[in-house]
Amino acid sequence: MTHPYEILERFRAKGRAHPVVFPHGAKVWLVTSYDDVRQLLGDPRVSKDGSRMNELFARHSGMEVEQEEDTTDLFNDELSQHMLNSDAPRHTRLRSLVSKEFNPKRMDGYRPRLEVVADNLLDAMENQHGVVELVGAYTLPLPIITICDLLGVSPEEEATFRRWAVELVGAGHPPEVVEKASQDVMAYARTSIDTKLVEPGEDMISALLRGKDDGDRLTLDEMVGMFFLFMIAGHVTSMHTLTNSIFHLLTHPEELAKLRADLSLMPGAVDELMRFDGGVGVATFRFTKEPVQVGDVTIPADEILALSVNSAHRDANRYPDPDRLDVTRHPTGILGFGFGPHYCIGAPLAKIQLEVSLTKLLTRFPDMELAADPDSLAWEESTLLRGLIDLPVYLHGKNGKKSD
Repeated sequence: MTHPYEILERFRAKGRAHPVVFPHGAKVWLVTSYDDVRQLLGDPRVSKDGSRMNELFARHSGMEVEQEEDTTDLFNDELSQHMLNSDAPRHTRLRSLVSKEFNPKRMDGYRPRLEVVADNLLDAMENQHGVVELVGAYTLPLPIITICDLLGVSPEEEATFRRWAVELVGAGHPPEVVEKASQDVMAYARTSIDTKLVEPGEDMISALLRGKDDGDRLTLDEMVGMFFLFMIAGHVTSMHTLTNSIFHLLTHPEELAKLRADLSLMPGAVDELMRFDGGVGVATFRFTKEPVQVGDVTIPADEILALSVNSAHRDANRYPDPDRLDVTRHPTGILGFGFGPHYCIGAPLAKIQLEVSLTKLLTRFPDMELAADPDSLAWEESTLLRGLIDLPVYLHGKNGKKSD
């Protein structure tokens, strides 16, 4: 987890698709080259049908599953059948109902609010000296507050949402804690949806409840699944990408100096930081619906694919000198938001959030330094996510003195 890119480089050198066993025990096919990952993200021979993933994970983990056994109820339908885990035509319908609310103009309208949120969090840290843990103080609460704003969650309930988010995606929580958090989120979602049906607001949930002009709208179960998806997908990768970006800027002082000297570089720098070490390690799981040829390997039908975004972003055939961070690179075609039909609809907001949060942090604390040996920091033990668990820093430098 600390140095995955050295391992991925060896995989790329050996071939384009590799059968491997992931930590949870499932055999998957690891795909490592940029061109193959991009192709398979949008390949119609590949499925994201959540109703079948339980069966396939059981089968490829060596567990016995009776052919006639109905395994679809082992996944909670509200959580497994959201937009991210659906194929066309269901996915097409769900996306059309949601995407109109995520247009770039509306997302850019959140920029002033994001600036206020960032300033408030930085104000709370301003007079802290010694070591400050930046994940808990900044990179986790900022996207959670953003999502709460988006969903119309009151500020009084943000602390509860933050706890649920940590329990659902953080490392090391017992299964019963994760299950309790998921049930709590669904119960909250149902109550919130019922309230907004009676008293709609300007939030995203109220907008989605109104539906399309032709009368099509999300069902209650679809709304609950969407609420859950926004809460989890909307914060965790943003949190990790922001954390990783700060870490790598602090460990690459020449690149940090370039960015501080010219903040107009920030939009391109965000793309480069996502390429260099973004919050997505492997794209959310997919499986083959029919045999798929990858290089000289044929991956059979009903096999789980692990499309390595991290590896694709370090592929020298796509990005020259890929192991070098360069905030002036302006990389194109980054895959951190996916590609094809499942390209992240929240990408415009996520990029604005990264630009604002990095700009505000670097401007407020020009003497900020890492407060630990980089190799001593712990990373999430996750195959899908890529992120530091903690990020200790000196906001005002080791000597604690602010710059003039």
